[in-house]
Amino acid sequence: MEETAKALGALDRAAGVERAARRRSGWYARYLWVFAAGQSALVPIAVLWRGPVSAAVFSVTNGLLVAGLSVYAARQRVMRRGAGKKHVLLVASWATLFALTVTLGTAVFGHGVPFAAVAAVACALPPAVGAWTEMRRTT
Repeated sequence: MEETAKALGALDRAAGVERAARRRSGWYARYLWVFAAGQSALVPIAVLWRGPVSAAVFSVTNGLLVAGLSVYAARQRVMRRGAGKKHVLLVASWATLFALTVTLGTAVFGHGVPFAAVAAVACALPPAVGAWTEMRRTT
């Protein structure tokens, strides 16, 4: 009987740890929302501006965004299981869309404003969808 009580207590503690980890891993959704907002603002810079000044502004601003988010992520204590795979998938999908955006924007669409608007939404979509699904998982 005593062993059963100990086992139930251990399972209860494990469930409590899992609940706490789920609640505290909500930071990743905020991380992704900020990244999505940053990309929706930065992608038009990459598409509409021309020359080395545009590349420098985009690179520095995007670098500061990623550095700030990296510091924020490094300071978090909890990461839910499977978040690493999800992050790799989100970053890979964003990188693919961004590469297509820059390639098509410069070669085909000639830096058009309508294309820049669609590209900004398209590049912000993977992190926004990731943030939305993450918010659903952490509650």
